[in-house]
Amino acid sequence: MMDLRYLLLIILALEILCVANGDNLVFQVERRKTTLSGIKHHDHHRRGRFLSSVDFNLGGNGLPTRTGLYFTKLGLGSPKKDYYVQVDTGSDILWVNCVECSRCPTKSQIGMDLTLYDPKGSHTSELISCDHEFCSSTYDGPIPGCKAETPCPYSITYGDGSATTGYYVRDYLTFDRINGNLHTAPQNSSIIFGCGAVQSGTLGASSEEALDGIIGFGQENSSVLSQLAASRKVKKIFSHCLDNIRGGGIFAIGELVEPKVRTTPLVPNMAHYNVVLKNIEVDGDVLQLPSDIFDSGNGKGTVIDSGTTLAYLPVIVYDQLIPKIFARQPELKLARIEEQFKCFPYAGNVDGGFPVVKLHFEGSLSLTVYPHDYLFQYKAGVRCIGWQKSVTQTKDGKDMTLLGDLVLSNKLVLYDLENMAIGWTEYNCSSSIKVKDATTGIVHTVGAHNISSASTFLIGRILSFFLLLIAMLNCFYN
Repeated sequence: MMDLRYLLLIILALEILCVANGDNLVFQVERRKTTLSGIKHHDHHRRGRFLSSVDFNLGGNGLPTRTGLYFTKLGLGSPKKDYYVQVDTGSDILWVNCVECSRCPTKSQIGMDLTLYDPKGSHTSELISCDHEFCSSTYDGPIPGCKAETPCPYSITYGDGSATTGYYVRDYLTFDRINGNLHTAPQNSSIIFGCGAVQSGTLGASSEEALDGIIGFGQENSSVLSQLAASRKVKKIFSHCLDNIRGGGIFAIGELVEPKVRTTPLVPNMAHYNVVLKNIEVDGDVLQLPSDIFDSGNGKGTVIDSGTTLAYLPVIVYDQLIPKIFARQPELKLARIEEQFKCFPYAGNVDGGFPVVKLHFEGSLSLTVYPHDYLFQYKAGVRCIGWQKSVTQTKDGKDMTLLGDLVLSNKLVLYDLENMAIGWTEYNCSSSIKVKDATTGIVHTVGAHNISSASTFLIGRILSFFLLLIAMLNCFYN
């Protein structure tokens, strides 16, 4: 029997000692719609989390007027039960709320019933003790005061004050395996994940964004992706393509064969997907900025985060960019909507009336942002500016550059952690991509999905993510 009070004492000690430093898989990922004023609130919470050791991440339809959380339905345990978890490329572990949690949400305002995971209710569940190898590697050494049969704890506190604490368990994760071109079959694999005992802030019972938990696709060894890669089941390579025109998109784990994508190096030893931005070009002219404005050292640089809706620039960059954008339209009058967004009346084609913005990165990789991307439609005849001033700072007080769905939508983005690189190409996200099985060499087609009416609880558009695993997933933990 686990002593929850003892678990919480271990968690407190850890917080004092350290800072929380051929097969295919399919998840059906859905999105909760939110208000326009809620967008900056959502991004603000995410930016706060960037200042902590763990952050939340994953986007979808990049239109700010339709934005919301993306979540997927996972099967856990034996017999399998379904859990709705936020999909996040910026955090690492998978965790779900557990039966020990007296104040965890059981109902979501998104519209579905939530489920508390019960380790005793699954005959394949196994408690991960504090002396387990996974626990020692997660905390870079033995836990002080560890006793046999004491569970391995986890504790994550976010910059916005939200927190989750609990302990690790091992059980089966069930998903839809692609066993042919656009064909799936159920498959499961044994993985270690967090069993949430205490939640607070936006993760608590009163939150309108309440879900069963979070699945992270970050770089740490505790992520589901890293666990599968460590057991040589997959390579640490994944891609996503987010369609803000039709809704939906693709998310695939595996070696991308088609289309071809050029990449730029990831900055090493960073908690997030940091890259080196060299300069910004507007209407053919490069902005004249301080040479160190985009430095990548000491936590600086540019963060690629598909879970953030807008794009945030250092104040000095923003103040040069906006006048350049409106140089062709000096007569336009800007007004604030919902006290947050600068908007203006415009009934014409924005691509014909405003300039293209190009971001140039190390390795001669560019990211083209079109006027229809950065000037989103608030309502008929009204456009708003998606570029925002950054309020997030690095450790040395410099403004952070944070690029979200505003610039990433309608592009296939490749995360190649095997070679520490990230890249993108403009792409039709409602089409398909090809990914190779590293074991058999067989190339599989992975298609996009947008389930718009299959779920009665749906609020907003739904994205289907395909996670392509490139090796056999039938070798379970014994």
